[in-house]
Amino acid sequence: MKKLLASLLTAAALAATAFPAFSAGPAKPDLAKGEASYAAVCAACHAADGNSTTVANPKLAQQHPEYLTKQLQEFKSGKRANAIMSGMVAALTDDDMRNISAWLATKQATPGFAKDKAMVMLGERIYRGGIADRNIAACAACHSPNGAGIPSQYPRLAGQHADYTAAQLVQFRDGVRNNSIQMTGVAAKLNDREIKAVSDYIAGLR
Repeated sequence: MKKLLASLLTAAALAATAFPAFSAGPAKPDLAKGEASYAAVCAACHAADGNSTTVANPKLAQQHPEYLTKQLQEFKSGKRANAIMSGMVAALTDDDMRNISAWLATKQATPGFAKDKAMVMLGERIYRGGIADRNIAACAACHSPNGAGIPSQYPRLAGQHADYTAAQLVQFRDGVRNNSIQMTGVAAKLNDREIKAVSDYIAGLR
């Protein structure tokens, strides 16, 4: 009996070392904690429901949570340089970021409006068709025809403040923002007039 028990224990020990341990992965986001963290850290600049009314600060409501989490992590690591945001996220853990991002994804984004009628056709042409003779890809290819984006890959753009979108495109173009090789490559080929036109067009997407 003792020999049998010893054999069983040995077999169990060998089996335990033969198979790798698997992590359960990150915990499911806690929306209540996300709302509380957002109210404490983010609401002053991005509004209580994520629909910022300040054109320099982006609307965050209804954004894909994976994208938001990635941006928060990169503000904290310094990969995306922004003195204000790096300070705001410094004390946030990865779980805090996932919770905030998940909560924001549940909020409805308010619509925006294009303002420059004279340039809306140029903006639409760039967004939907790109600029073929300069190898500029259509924005819609990654961000979808209505600006909804593609979850886990490309952010939602519809209704975003034109001033904010234009500022990001300029930062990509000038190498100030360098956390997306794809966007750096696209923005590098756009002039100021084209950036203004496509940013204004995006503001009216819905």
